[in-house]
Amino acid sequence: MADAYDLPKGDLMAGKRGVVMGVANANSIAWGIAAQLAAQGAEMAFTIMEMMEKRVRPLADSIGVKTLIPCEVTDDASMEAAFKTIEDTFGTIDFLVHSIAFSDKNELKGSFVENTTRGNFARSMDISAYSFVDASRRAARLMPRGGSLVTLTYLGSERTIPNYNVMGVAKAALEASTRYIARDLGPKKIRCNAISAGAVRTLSLAGISGGRGMLAHGRAWAPLQEDTAVESVAGCALWLLSDLGRSTTGEVVHVDAGFHIVGLPDEEGGAE
Repeated sequence: MADAYDLPKGDLMAGKRGVVMGVANANSIAWGIAAQLAAQGAEMAFTIMEMMEKRVRPLADSIGVKTLIPCEVTDDASMEAAFKTIEDTFGTIDFLVHSIAFSDKNELKGSFVENTTRGNFARSMDISAYSFVDASRRAARLMPRGGSLVTLTYLGSERTIPNYNVMGVAKAALEASTRYIARDLGPKKIRCNAISAGAVRTLSLAGISGGRGMLAHGRAWAPLQEDTAVESVAGCALWLLSDLGRSTTGEVVHVDAGFHIVGLPDEEGGAE
């Protein structure tokens, strides 16, 4: 992602305040989205893992984010404290970005059936799917004038991807949750959508066996024949979080250079 100050400036998010959950480093999708939102005038707080603060603090400072809130999404007390801090800081908010997922990397390889344990299945679902439900409920209480919620998913929710395993199941649950959240919160003028991003060089991808292959196949098979750019994912998030996306809810929007439409790639040299 380009430095936040290299992004075109605008006012699409002027006067809007919100929360970004999951900024880990300068390569994370959450950071790309945060930088894009800041360039368009948004004010934000970040919820982070406490161990990430030294890495995230300089990024936050570079776009004027002053509030970093340690938050453990599997702990109710920690979530309660985090959103209390958000309320004390902003009063009300307009948007929330959820970019959080986890699974034991030892189970993200080989056979899904043979390698998936009960404990890691439950933990993966808790962190990767339920945390969005919990965060959405808490964020909605701070959105009296409506708002927008966005989470990050991946094509492994719809199709089998080698080594993605239980994360594919968790992402499927996340996408279903997105639709139910959209239904429940729609009357409050709160929109809820998911972005299905193509493979991007992140810490999450590094934890998947064969992650480099996912990048290579994505680039070779996608109609646009290019890697998914963090800037492109961030641009989609900007649309969904701004007033430009005011009539869009319950959607899973693919930002993957068209990879998701391909059933079988052309043979080398093109199809006859």
